[in-house]
Amino acid sequence: MHLDRIAIVGAGMAGLAAALSFSRLGMACDIFEEASDLVEVGAGLQMSPNASAILREFGVLEELEKVWTEPREINLVSGKSLKNLANVPAGDFARKRWNAPYGVLHRATLQSALLSAVERNPLCTIRLGTPIRGTLPHSVREITGTAYPLVIGADGVWSNARASVMDAPQPDFSRNIAWRFTIPLDEAPVWLARDCVTAFMGPSTHLVAYPLKETGAFNIVAIASGISPGATWEAQANESQRSMLINQFAGWHPEIITLLGRSERPTFWPLHEVTPGRWHNGRDVVLIGDAAHAMMPFSAQGAAMAIEDGFVLANEVKKATSLPAALASFESLRVSRAAKVKARGSFNRFAYHARGPFRIGRDIVLSLRPPQSLAADLDWLYGYRVN
Repeated sequence: MHLDRIAIVGAGMAGLAAALSFSRLGMACDIFEEASDLVEVGAGLQMSPNASAILREFGVLEELEKVWTEPREINLVSGKSLKNLANVPAGDFARKRWNAPYGVLHRATLQSALLSAVERNPLCTIRLGTPIRGTLPHSVREITGTAYPLVIGADGVWSNARASVMDAPQPDFSRNIAWRFTIPLDEAPVWLARDCVTAFMGPSTHLVAYPLKETGAFNIVAIASGISPGATWEAQANESQRSMLINQFAGWHPEIITLLGRSERPTFWPLHEVTPGRWHNGRDVVLIGDAAHAMMPFSAQGAAMAIEDGFVLANEVKKATSLPAALASFESLRVSRAAKVKARGSFNRFAYHARGPFRIGRDIVLSLRPPQSLAADLDWLYGYRVN
């Protein structure tokens, strides 16, 4: 099936990836973004092979490879002792095993690459400063005068498009906050590996660190339980909140406590998931990305799932004989995929934050697992390809 022109609400990772996915199949896309400027908040992200393989299809991977870092391995380390417990090989190993690279980069780098690809594409247009409210697709038609056969809601966890889908997912605060900050590479302590992603694990908390070549800094994310600041993704941490962060890592290695104390201008992001629900209205509106399945970052797959969504949706529309059939097939495929990724994230959360006997057992099990065995556990995730 071929659609002449598609409307996409939201110009984040999900919306830009959807536009590139449909345009590569010859279908034009108009993207409507509420913000007047596309300024990517946040810091670093991990781009696993399941997503980088799609970026290759978009023609942006080569550009990203020039500026990102491909970690040699992913290390799992005790936050109490700084002892290395296990590692998952990446680097050349990832390219050979999953036929695509594993990279770490700044979110702005990825968004800029996707945006440039969209702006170069004659089948894609972006309208900034254009909020979409009301019932879809009628509200889009009122603004543009165009009747779109399909409207894609890619407007994040606080989606307005979601209101046009009955029984759609709803935001749910996880009671966890991600504290983010960076430190210059030349000021980073020696125990932060310059060529790896390192996950430090501790009771009810964990910390992830990796280098960002584009900025010459380490990206640090510390996740711990916290209070909700309301409907926002990002806020500047005040001194009392910084103290709360440090207190939540009490009992960790002194070097890590010192690192947290040195953080300049940390931000805190309340981590929201969404409840289960319908992803489409059966006719002409569908949700993708965080609007459909916002998830915790314990498997580092938020951006990857958004990129996968757009690619799968475009393929299902192309293959289907009707739009309702395409939307039903897309939802079936992606609900099961997202559920499996969320389950993996929940497992990681339990493992990373284990206490007492569970922590001791975790450390023993990890120490006995060879790196290739841990990598094999990720074949279903990193080796996933869209048919």
